Amino acid sequence: MKKTLSKVAVVAVALLLLSSVLAMGAGEPEVDPDRVTVGLTLPSLGHPFFIHLQNNVMMEADELDVEVLALDANNETARQMSIVEDFIARGVDAVLMSPIGADALVPAVEELNAVDIPVATVDRAVADGDVLVHVGADNIEGGRVAGEYLIEALDGSGRVLELEGTPGATPAIERADGFHEVIEDTDIEVLASVTAEFDRAQGQSVMEDLIEAHGEFDGVFAANDEMALGAIEAIEAAGIDLDDVVIVGYDAIPDALSYMEEGRLDATVEQFPGEQARVALNYLYEYVQDGVAPPGNEHYIAPVIITPDNIDEAEDKVE
Repeated sequence: MKKTLSKVAVVAVALLLLSSVLAMGAGEPEVDPDRVTVGLTLPSLGHPFFIHLQNNVMMEADELDVEVLALDANNETARQMSIVEDFIARGVDAVLMSPIGADALVPAVEELNAVDIPVATVDRAVADGDVLVHVGADNIEGGRVAGEYLIEALDGSGRVLELEGTPGATPAIERADGFHEVIEDTDIEVLASVTAEFDRAQGQSVMEDLIEAHGEFDGVFAANDEMALGAIEAIEAAGIDLDDVVIVGYDAIPDALSYMEEGRLDATVEQFPGEQARVALNYLYEYVQDGVAPPGNEHYIAPVIITPDNIDEAEDKVE
């Protein structure tokens, strides 16, 4: 009986290790002692934004001759925590992460701190812990420029629906804060602010409910493009003329730019995730390789509004 159980255990462990190796995708299963090795974990590669961010990490890593072990958290906090623990076990030199939640991933940062593995955050920040540097867009300013566009497009008055991002995620919080900051002294009324978890399908479902609950409205602000595109599908399905609604997204992903070219999306906010990725990786590399610390603990990139008039300024352009 003991032999049978031992064999089962061996097979189980082997399968677990194999699945871990296969999940790495872009990285080797073991750390190369002759190269700087960085563990990369992003919330979900189901989002084009994070695919673009990871692609830029990988391209910059090739330039620097950095080994990157990349694992997708599949939008699960517990999985992202486990990924960081796996990086520690593998002995990576540094970790680059975009945490799913500002509070939820603090323990992961603290575990890295305990073993002296430097960690940088990109796009999303953590609420506590010792982070070498956070590189991101100024999401409060991004919310402001989205709000300012709506104010101008609606001549300072109108009824607006807001789709918020994942609760607890810093971009969701900050984009909403910036948006409300600039519209509070106008005659724009926010009929409802509801989370759609940065997800296109949820954006469509939530917008269907909002249309049923509120009827007429003049504008939509979605805290990312995925939700904005889902909202557009719901608006069209409800028989509402898109020419009668001003819709603003955030991220400038290729699908959003395509919708803009088709006249279905009015504006989006570009926050340059590729630049964020390259800057963050360089900071980690310089610290690990040469002991050079970043000039500060935060590096913010100014977002810009993208409309049909300046669509070529978008970082991840439609080919």
